[in-house]
This record gives sequence, structure tokens and C-alpha cells, in this order.
Amino acid sequence: MTSAMSGTQAAGRPVRLPRSARRKQLLAAAQQVFVAQGYHAAAMDDIAERAGVSKPVLYQHFPGKLELYLALLDTHCDAMVSRMRAAMEATTDNKERVRGAIQAYFDFIDHESEAFRLVFESDLRNDPAVRERVDRVESGCIAAITDTIMADTDLSRARAELLASGLVGAAEVAARFWVAGGRQVDKPDAEALLTALSWRGIASFPLHGEHA
Repeated sequence: MTSAMSGTQAAGRPVRLPRSARRKQLLAAAQQVFVAQGYHAAAMDDIAERAGVSKPVLYQHFPGKLELYLALLDTHCDAMVSRMRAAMEATTDNKERVRGAIQAYFDFIDHESEAFRLVFESDLRNDPAVRERVDRVESGCIAAITDTIMADTDLSRARAELLASGLVGAAEVAARFWVAGGRQVDKPDAEALLTALSWRGIASFPLHGEHA
């Protein structure tokens, strides 16, 4: 019995789960199907079967496949932005903040590979609703870093945003390259390399009250 089906049946009879628990179960099943088959090939029948529920039960929670897919994206996009904000708030050491930003992407792609594939490698990225959510991850992570840069330096928002976008872009592209290349560099070493590269640039900007 898959994890998505846990709690679905007991002694051969359906178990009535609280609505929030059922929704979580259905999202887990949908994620497995979408990652394995892609959005276009996945069917609601497949998702219901994976979850161990009837299609009417599935439709009680999600009116269609797109709504189900978007709900999954919302969950993972919000989690990624929260991860980045947590990295910025975890310390006042700016080098460690840079390390945290890099690590947020490496952890996401390494420990939550299914979620990463849904957000960044979706076969539905041209859909406006999907594109909006993917863009929201990028803009949310950039905003978190921008706020931190502006709090510590005299840079304008436009300049801080440009720096933040460079850090986010480097972290995402490097993490994807690292996985696609078979993780040939140990994860801590990969994160340290990117941190050193990024920190050497960002550290050149003086803090409030300092002179360049």
C-alpha cells in the first residue's frame, strides 16, 4: 500500500478522514502521478486510484485536474519562499545569509525533488496560471533577499533587487546543473563553492555607515 493510500481503508472498509487530511492525501497522490506521467498524460482516474478513493471523492475536493495541479504548485511555491525568508531571518551574519539562500535551493532540489520538478520543470509552464505561480517563487525569493540587502546597505531598491535576482538565479541554475550532472560534487562542497562566489561580490558593498 502506498503512502498516498494510508488511512484510506481499514478492515476492507473506507475510512472517513477529516477534510484537511483527505486533501493532503489527495495532493500527495496527485504529485506522484504528475511527476511520473506529466500533467498532460495524467488522468483524474489515475490520481483517484493512487489515492485509493473514488473519482466522486476526488471531485469533492478539486473540480478538475488543473485546479488540483495549481493547488500543488501553491503549496510548494509558498514553501520555497518561506524557506528563503527563514534563511534571511535565521542570522544577522550576511555571509551565512548568502549560504542560506544557496542552501535553500540545493535543499529544495535535493530533498524535495518531486516538488522541484513540479515547480521548475512543469510541462504546463506556458499556462498563464502556472507561469504566474512559478514567477511568484522567483519574485518572492528575490523580495526576501532584497529586503535584507536594503536593511544593511545604502543601495536603492532597484539596485538591491538586481543583486538579489543574481543570487537567486545563480542558486537555481547551479542547483539544477548539480542534480542534472549526477551530483558529482558533494552537496556541502557545492554549496560552499556557490557561497564563496556570491559572497565575494556582495561583500564589496558597504554596510550602513561604512565607506566603500
